[in-house]
Parts: sequence; C-alpha cells; structure tokens
Amino acid sequence: VQLQASGGGLVQAGGSLRLSCAASGRTFSSYAMGWFRQAPGKEREFVAAIKWSSGTTYYAVSVKDRFTISRDNAKNTVWLQMNSLKPEDTAVYYCASRTGRYGGSYYSEAAYEHWGQGTQVTVSS
Repeated sequence: VQLQASGGGLVQAGGSLRLSCAASGRTFSSYAMGWFRQAPGKEREFVAAIKWSSGTTYYAVSVKDRFTISRDNAKNTVWLQMNSLKPEDTAVYYCASRTGRYGGSYYSEAAYEHWGQGTQVTVSS
C-alpha cells in the first residue's frame, strides 16, 4: 500500500485545514487508516483513525470535537478535517494504513504497517 498525504499549510489559530490521504496499490489489504503527528523535538503521537468497512472512528483526547476523520471507500481516500486549530497542533502529519499484520491498539503507531511521507501543518498564534 502506498500512501500520499497532502493538504498541509500555514494557518492562523482558530482556522481550519483539511488533510487528504490517498491510498494506492494493495488497498484491499488495508482495514483501517490512521493519522499521526510529530512536533519538533517530540515523539510521534496518535491523532485519529477510522475503519474502512464500518467507519468506526477513534480520536486522541486533544483533538476530539475539533478534528473529524472520514473516508471514501470508492476513492481509497481518507480525510482529516481540522477545525479550531491551535499553535500546539503544529506538526508534521502522517497517514498510515493498518493491514492486520501487526496487533495492538488503534492508538499505537506500532499497529500500522504502511506510512505516507507526511505533510506540514503550521498554526500561528
């Protein structure tokens, strides 16, 4: 599975951005997608995840009620709508695909097999 993330940019605090992640290749092997982010000097952290089939979603506490993850199965695309952005949301955002090869929680990056290249989100105060 190959993943292409896009949609990052510079936005003022309180603004919105919409990230996209397009999957290609052996997409049938993927049953869930996730978004993670890594701020400078910090470890990569979970943001949100969604199951392809059921649409069940998972969110980090820090983004719940501000971010929304969604998917289009026909287009093999996942989006992350980010509203009410804060300077602390500044990070490189990565999308990832879970195929079931690795176990673990949806909240753990170790559970995801394939990763996109990342897209920079910068929120100015």
